[in-house]
Amino acid sequence: MTKAVVLLSGGLDSATAAAIALEEGYQAIALSFNYGQRHHKELLAAQKIAQSLGIIEHYTLDVNLAQWGGSALTDPQQDLPQDGVKPGIIPITYVPGRNTVFIAIALSLAEAKQAEAIYLGINAVDYSGYPDCRPEYLQAYQRLANLSSKVGIEGKAPQLIAPLVALTKVEIVQKAIALGVPISETWSCYQGDTEPCGLCDSCRIRDEALIKAGYPELATPLAREKLG
Repeated sequence: MTKAVVLLSGGLDSATAAAIALEEGYQAIALSFNYGQRHHKELLAAQKIAQSLGIIEHYTLDVNLAQWGGSALTDPQQDLPQDGVKPGIIPITYVPGRNTVFIAIALSLAEAKQAEAIYLGINAVDYSGYPDCRPEYLQAYQRLANLSSKVGIEGKAPQLIAPLVALTKVEIVQKAIALGVPISETWSCYQGDTEPCGLCDSCRIRDEALIKAGYPELATPLAREKLG
């Protein structure tokens, strides 16, 4: 089987992207990051998802982006926004350089393991406006991947594949259900509490999609309470 590195954060999108890689016939190598995120509970979710999907090889790397802060996700002194996504505004939950760092390491892992692809769960439709989740960002990074390595020079650079990039969140939920992704095991909340908060941007986007897709029982307790 050909190999693919899958960036597995522990959230719904990355879990679905991993399941798609498996469906498309790849032997998946999961890669997760402890980057100082306040919601480090997602790393436990990543472990459970990898086990559920039958992914045997799973790396978790420490890359402490919290040392210099710059984001509400890595600086607990900053309050997380709870008033919904603001169109055209990049929120303070954006982590400077996060995807750029993660993909660079994924390229290293892919070259070392002779993987032909890297699957990412980035999305440019129902998301929080992060600049490193756009198709043009991915295209530019692919050009860098083609130039920056031995396999790239040989014309065999891993392909950066973002199967969810143009899907709505509802479509992602539907895809996850169809592929048997354990949605209840995923963690998307920006808080690291026992239960998801239901108020942060990530919870709001996820809850709305789950409810619209017909799976309110998988939404946060707060969202289910509001539904009655």
